[in-house]
Amino acid sequence: MAIYSSFSGSKLENLLMNHCSSSSASFSRSYLPYQQQLKIFNKPNRGMKGTLSRNGLIRCEAVESNPALEVEKIDSSKTAVLSALEQLKTSAADRYTKERSSIVVIGLSVHTAPVEMREKLAIPEAEWPRAIGELCGLNHIEEAAVLSTCNRMEIYVVALSQHRGVKEVTEWMSKTSGIPVSEICKHRFLLYNKDATQHLFKVSAGLDSLVLGEGQILAQVKQVLKSGEGVLGFGRNIHMMFKCASTVGKRVRTETNIAAGAVSVSSAAVELALMKLPKSSHATARMLVIGAGKMGKLVIKHLVSKGCTKMVVVNRSEEKVAAIREELKREAKGEAKGVEINYRPLPDMLACSAEADVVFTSTTSETPLFLKEHVEYLPPVSSEVGGLRLFVDISVPRNVGSCVSEVEGAQVYNVDDLKEVVAANKEDRLRKAMEAQSIIAEELGEFEAWRDSLETVPTLKKLRAYAERIREAEFNKCLSKMGDDIPKKSKKAIEDLSRGIVNKLLHGPMQHLRCDGRDNRTLDEVLENMHALNRMFDLESDMSLFEQKIREKIEKGQK
Repeated sequence: MAIYSSFSGSKLENLLMNHCSSSSASFSRSYLPYQQQLKIFNKPNRGMKGTLSRNGLIRCEAVESNPALEVEKIDSSKTAVLSALEQLKTSAADRYTKERSSIVVIGLSVHTAPVEMREKLAIPEAEWPRAIGELCGLNHIEEAAVLSTCNRMEIYVVALSQHRGVKEVTEWMSKTSGIPVSEICKHRFLLYNKDATQHLFKVSAGLDSLVLGEGQILAQVKQVLKSGEGVLGFGRNIHMMFKCASTVGKRVRTETNIAAGAVSVSSAAVELALMKLPKSSHATARMLVIGAGKMGKLVIKHLVSKGCTKMVVVNRSEEKVAAIREELKREAKGEAKGVEINYRPLPDMLACSAEADVVFTSTTSETPLFLKEHVEYLPPVSSEVGGLRLFVDISVPRNVGSCVSEVEGAQVYNVDDLKEVVAANKEDRLRKAMEAQSIIAEELGEFEAWRDSLETVPTLKKLRAYAERIREAEFNKCLSKMGDDIPKKSKKAIEDLSRGIVNKLLHGPMQHLRCDGRDNRTLDEVLENMHALNRMFDLESDMSLFEQKIREKIEKGQK
């Protein structure tokens, strides 16, 4: 198929004009006639004659169809399209063919945005593949991944253009959440390439968590990898970045003492509740845990570790609660032996709340479980526990509406309030973070070297293929001169000789095209060598990188 036929359609036209809009005015003027010719060529109209008037408009007239003339017009149009693409290559838009795509993270976290905003942006794990598909459908996005937790909503992409990619992703976030773009821009953070990778590594190591060193974020990073398997758009760069991030998280926790005494969001929630209760009531306060998933399970375990011997757990089914009971029995060291965990079904939630002093919520519900009207008629709690019923909500989206705080005798805390718990140990947190920095720097260097090496892969392949074509042609020429009765053993010896010569000759150039961080060769030197080989052996591809990426986007959109 000729190259022009694959670039038909309004999507290509929009892409070309988007890129050209940032070019010089002279290029825009010179490209306009070709844009008109592209339109004519992409939408042929038999029996119509198109002329370009002085004001730049197309005037169509009915004419008698002439097959010979139509062929001539099509050939002329082909030439015009190819000419337009050639001009595009040499224009300011040619920077897309010379610069590799950028890794970008567009994020909002507990450090930059309130929970009210994060909960609207949150994407359930089951919908991550769909989100990746939608993001990669954007014009300037090649690869994507979503990391959505109670403390952060971060989108990692490989973008053809940093500025346009960020704009498209931000608009997508606005569309899916209902939050205006201007509001997202006030709270988002943007990081590019090495900084974006370093950020993900810190996240995986637990250095960016509200609770330093907490282990749940590493499990969530690993889940991104698992969810991305087989998903179109979870590409090579993003996959490798998250794989390396997983390695960083594991190494930091095994090679440093950052996890020693580290707490999770769940344990911080328990600590917060105990901080708000009178010390005398710690052993007698009535505890209710709503949700027996990962977060709820950790809440139960930390309550037990703090000496709580009786609690009620509300969940959709009893299986998870029974499994937690059994796990606690197996792990019992003394403090958990007399623990009583009572299961109640979800419809009993309000009745159980009436009998509780502290209510922990950690469900995946996308709508609040508690609103003002649910809480205002609950009986008051004893003065022995401070006279306030505490709602500690560690869910995003939130399970407890902020309006509940308006009820006399009720107090609501969410994940943003956990800062009070973790602020106490600031010096110890910073010391532990320093221990992990060397591991992050080491793994970051490995990832950047791997990514740099991708620059030369096409040239390596083309050089090898070029040499193989010559070797095979000369080998066959040699065999034809030697006749048909050459022994198989001799034939194999000659072929092995030809391969050996080629491999020896290619060894030097191949070594100078590798940039894996194991020597002092810089990326600039490697790229200079690559361009020199491309010129010497005429290895430049027939299709520019920009054209190739546009073609891939169009073909992806047609599937």
